Amino acid sequence: MTKIKKILIGTNNAGKYEEICDLLPQEIKKYSPKEFQIKTPEETGKSFEENSLIKASYFAKKTNLVCLSDDSGLEINLLKGAPGIYSSRWSGEKNNFILAIKKIYEEMDKAKKNWSQDNLARFVCCLTLFWPNGKNYSSTGIVEGKISSNAKGEKGFGYDPIFIPNGYNKSFGEMDPKLKMSIDHRSLAFRKIKNFFN
Repeated sequence: MTKIKKILIGTNNAGKYEEICDLLPQEIKKYSPKEFQIKTPEETGKSFEENSLIKASYFAKKTNLVCLSDDSGLEINLLKGAPGIYSSRWSGEKNNFILAIKKIYEEMDKAKKNWSQDNLARFVCCLTLFWPNGKNYSSTGIVEGKISSNAKGEKGFGYDPIFIPNGYNKSFGEMDPKLKMSIDHRSLAFRKIKNFFN
């Protein structure tokens, strides 16, 4: 197996780009779609894996580089798994997660008045590696937890301030980034593919 020496990280989301860079070995040359002025393709898949494959194959073919793409989101039991694959779409065109978090709370309040005991949720991440010749490999990481009754912490991005992983009493938004990175859905998915890199 040839080790990957350079890679395109298939995301235009700055927070995700940074987290994936931190997971990868330092010596690997990393590129962003922004450097090639490539917009993210439309995510028409029905699952995290399908969307992650759509992005990875699109970026790999456009740049002729091996691409690592991520599709991830928050699934809330009370909302029957929503927002799920639509997690980033809930933040609108401007990726405003303050609005998205507000929407989560509104939907949970609609589903159940006092939902504080009915707050189970999980973060899911599917990573897909795609080579320009069409070879590809996907892995999924899931971290179980619950939705906090209010947003806490300024760290992380997206829904991190409202998600408390099992076994902890701090939200991802309050956690030291190193701790978060060692237990979150993205790092769990990455562990399954890291042999391609070192």
